[in-house]
Amino acid sequence: MTLHSRRIFLQQSLLALSMPLLGYNPKTVPLRAITKGPYYHWFGYYDKWQFDPTGRYVLGMQVDFQHRSPTEKDSVKIGLIDLQDNDRWTTLGESRSWGWQQGCMLQWVPQSTTEVIWNDRVDNQFVSHVVNIKTGKKRTLPKAVYALSPDGKWAIGTEFSRIQDLRPGYGYSGIPDPYFEVKAPKEIGLYKMDLQTGKTQLLFSLNELAQLPHQGQSVVDNYHWFNHLLVNTDASRFTFLHRWRAKREDRQIMARTNFVTRMFTANADGSNLYCIDPSGFTSHFIWKDPRSICAYTRPEGQPSGFYILDDFTGKYTRIGADKMKVNGHQTYLPVGNGTEWILNDNYASGQDRLQTPYLYHIPTDRRTDLGSFYSPPEFVAEWRCDLHPRFSHDGTKICIDSPHEGNGRQMYLLDVSEIIKS
Repeated sequence: MTLHSRRIFLQQSLLALSMPLLGYNPKTVPLRAITKGPYYHWFGYYDKWQFDPTGRYVLGMQVDFQHRSPTEKDSVKIGLIDLQDNDRWTTLGESRSWGWQQGCMLQWVPQSTTEVIWNDRVDNQFVSHVVNIKTGKKRTLPKAVYALSPDGKWAIGTEFSRIQDLRPGYGYSGIPDPYFEVKAPKEIGLYKMDLQTGKTQLLFSLNELAQLPHQGQSVVDNYHWFNHLLVNTDASRFTFLHRWRAKREDRQIMARTNFVTRMFTANADGSNLYCIDPSGFTSHFIWKDPRSICAYTRPEGQPSGFYILDDFTGKYTRIGADKMKVNGHQTYLPVGNGTEWILNDNYASGQDRLQTPYLYHIPTDRRTDLGSFYSPPEFVAEWRCDLHPRFSHDGTKICIDSPHEGNGRQMYLLDVSEIIKS
């Protein structure tokens, strides 16, 4: 055992010994790597379907470099992994519009067993491709997508060139923001696109949202953008983050969170706009049901934590105060009534740099840790490798991105079927 391996072993052993004292229930679950070198593989964000409805196929991206920002010349391969055929990789295509955190918005089209979608750059335009994995047939839509409706009929999106300008790493390189000098453009904002016809309509411009005061103060004289869009569970409403910063700064400073955030919800057609979280601190979130959102935030006069936010009223209730203390990437596991189990993780921080995926059972206030995964110190800032745990449709399997084995970022499959039965 090398010195490096021995150090990690001791850290993980100490962590495991401390978990029962903290009220956690560490659990060893079956784990296997489903990708390997010499290339690097990952999926990205936690709120999209990586697994097909049958649980047999898993989507992923492949690239030949790490530890730097992607440029307009860098492309990633899009692949399909067959979990029932020795994790065989089949290349479906490629993308020239991607980032380390959210990839190219690769995902299965909801309600489909054969179609996947991802963003790309074609003829100086960000677009999205819908590909049939059985026939190979591809159709290209005129705009990039951010989130899809759960019925698979429409998508919402925003301008990735604008995001890249103001929050590097979450947008795409290759097309400069045409409104670089404009603080709150009227021409761009949040759009809705029909996934069959490609028909697109602008629902809100950045200028419209900038006109709305924040906690009684004007925010017009700032640089505005939209981020993190997500449709609710019955396709009736969606949510998004409206963000702004007072001035542009160098790239490294901008990577930090020196901006203000507020969260809005709206009907699928853009009507009934509502500011569900005006705190200024909204971070990761997921829809719990058609009416409420689980978000990591800091309501006025309250500590940071995970809160259930009620749409239309803004009322909030904290959950997991003792078991989910730090920010992570939370989703509801689709078992039971769909709101009993939260799947979550944490960032690599401190000296140990251990990332821990876990399940939190709300009715019993029970947390079960699924392991701890070391992230080497070179995985930082824009090219960090968060676990971003994603689940299969039946909730029995989880996939994570991790560099803990020293092979760069790769994807790993965890079996949690025994835990959710208990």
